[in-house]
Amino acid sequence: MHQDPPSSDTLSLLACQITVPSMTTTAERDAHLKASVQKVRHALKSACNPVDLVVLPELSSLDYAPETFDALETLAEPLDGPSFIAWRALAMEARVHVCYGFARHEGGQYYISMAVVGPNGDRIGHYDKLHLAQFGASSEKAYFTRGDHVFTFEVKGFKLAPIICYDIRIPELSRTLAIDHDVTVILHCGAYYRDESFPTWHPFAITRALENQVYLLSLNRAGPTYGNSLFCPPWQDDHTPPLSFKETREDLRQITLNMQSVTEARQKYTFLGDRLPDYGAGLSPANA
Repeated sequence: MHQDPPSSDTLSLLACQITVPSMTTTAERDAHLKASVQKVRHALKSACNPVDLVVLPELSSLDYAPETFDALETLAEPLDGPSFIAWRALAMEARVHVCYGFARHEGGQYYISMAVVGPNGDRIGHYDKLHLAQFGASSEKAYFTRGDHVFTFEVKGFKLAPIICYDIRIPELSRTLAIDHDVTVILHCGAYYRDESFPTWHPFAITRALENQVYLLSLNRAGPTYGNSLFCPPWQDDHTPPLSFKETREDLRQITLNMQSVTEARQKYTFLGDRLPDYGAGLSPANA
C-alpha cells in the first residue's frame, strides 16, 4: 500500500491483526510471543515509512478461551513479565512504541490489560479493562477483576488512550477520554468473537469516532471466528470511509494519522463545541 512520506504532524501506526493459537501452558504462550514478535519485526522491516507505534489486540499474548482462563494462575503475568520482556526488546531494537495486550496478575487478582513500552525500553504505563463482558462468547466476570483508572500517553504530539473490547459500548468512557483528557486517538483493542453481538461492533466503533471526532483503531485478532478490524477517521463520508482489514486472515497494516484531520473535522462539524454544559438539572420537562 503506497503512502506519502510522513510529516511532522503525522503518526504512523502498525496495527496488527494477528492469530492467537490455543494454549494452556507457559511454553505455548512463550512460543506464541516469540512468533508474534517475529511477525511484527518482519512487518516493520517491510514498512513503506518508519513506524512510530505498534498496536496489538486484546490479550494478544493469550488465547481467549475458557481452557486458557482456567490456567490463569500459570499464564497471567506481572507488569514486568514475559510479554513486557518480549515487546520491550523489539521496541528498543526498532525504536518504536509498542502497545500490547496480556493477562495481568497482581495481589491475587487477574486483569485484562494493555501496556505500552517506549523506544528506550521504559514501560510508559498500563490500562486494565474497566468493563468486563458477560454475554455471548464472553465470560470475563468469572475470571477477571475490572480496572480502576484510565491511561493516556503521547507519541509525536498525539495523545492516545487504549480501551478494550466491551469498553466501546459504554459511551461515557470514550467521551471522557476525548473531552477531559484531550485524547485524539483511541486504541480500541478487542477479541471480538463471531457471536450474536459481532454485527453490532462496527456501528459502535464508527459512532465513537464520529461523536468524539477522534481517530479510532478498532483492532481484533485474526482467525475464522475473529477478524474484520476497522480503522475510523475523525470524520467519515463517501470520500473518507473507515478502513477495513481482512475478514479473517492476519493483516498487519501501516496507517498514517494526520493531526490536521482532527482539527478540520472539529472546525467544520462543531459537535463538541455545541454541547450544552448540563443535560440533567438544567433542562426542565416540557410539561412542567
